[in-house]
Amino acid sequence: MGIDQRFPRGIGSRLARFLARPRPNQGDVPNVPPELTVSQIRPGDVLLVEGTSRFSTAIKYLTQSTWSHAALCIGHDASRGISRSASTMMLVEADVNAGVQVIPLSTYTLSHTRICRPVGLEDGEIRQVIDYARARVGHHYDVRNIIDLARYLLPTPPVPTRFRRRMIALGSGDPTRAICSSLIAQAFQSVRYPILPEVSLLPSDDPRYKSCYDEVLHIRHHSLFTPRDFDVSPYFDVIKPVVSVGFDPHRLIWHEPGNGSRDTTPVENRPSPTA
Repeated sequence: MGIDQRFPRGIGSRLARFLARPRPNQGDVPNVPPELTVSQIRPGDVLLVEGTSRFSTAIKYLTQSTWSHAALCIGHDASRGISRSASTMMLVEADVNAGVQVIPLSTYTLSHTRICRPVGLEDGEIRQVIDYARARVGHHYDVRNIIDLARYLLPTPPVPTRFRRRMIALGSGDPTRAICSSLIAQAFQSVRYPILPEVSLLPSDDPRYKSCYDEVLHIRHHSLFTPRDFDVSPYFDVIKPVVSVGFDPHRLIWHEPGNGSRDTTPVENRPSPTA
C-alpha cells in the first residue's frame, strides 16, 4: 500500500474519532423509557437516533432534522438472554469508527429515539431486508463521507436548502463502504420497498383518458437518503411506544414551581386556575 493510500485513511480515522466523540450529556431524559422501546420495536423497524457528537451536528444541519443516525432492528438474540430486553434486542448500524456492526438496543438507552415501521411487507420480505443488512457486517464506514461532512461543522456555512441533500450524497461509492442511512435504504430497495422515491406524472397511455396522468415512482439513489427520510416517508409508520401502551395524561406528576414540591393530585381533581 502506497503512502498516498495510507495518508487519507489515517487522517480519516483520526478525524472520525474526533467527530464521533459524544458531547457531554446536558441531563436530558430520553423521550421513551427503554423498556417501552423494547416492548414495541420489531424486526425490520428503523430506529432513528438524535446524536450529540460533532458528526451528528453536521448531519442535523444539512438535513434540517433532529435525527442524525439510523439503525435497523434485526430482532431478539436468544443467546444473550431468554427475556427480551434492551441488551438482547439487536440492531445493525454503520458506525463511523467500527463500520457496519451488530449492537444491542441498550447502546441508545440514553438517547432520544424514534421507531419507523415499514407497512405491508410480508415476513419473508422483512427477513430479506435483515439478511441484506447482516451480510454487510464488517464493511467499513465511508471515510470520504466523514471528511466531506467535516467541512460543514464550524462555522456553519449558509448552504441553500436545495443543495443540502446533494451534499449528503458524498463518499467514495465503494460497495464495501457504508453510511448509516444508505445501508438501510439499500436493504429496503433490495425488496423494492419505497422510502422517498422521486415521483413523476406521465400522460396516460389510454386514449380514453387523455386528461389523466399516471404516477410513476423512480428509485432514488441510496446515497441520497438521510435518517430524516424514514421519519417523513409516507410508507413508514411512526411508532410511539408511550402512546401505544395506553397513555393517560391524568396520571402525570407535575412539578409545582416555587415550593420545590411535586403535585401528585390527579389532573382531573385539581382546581381550575384563577386569573
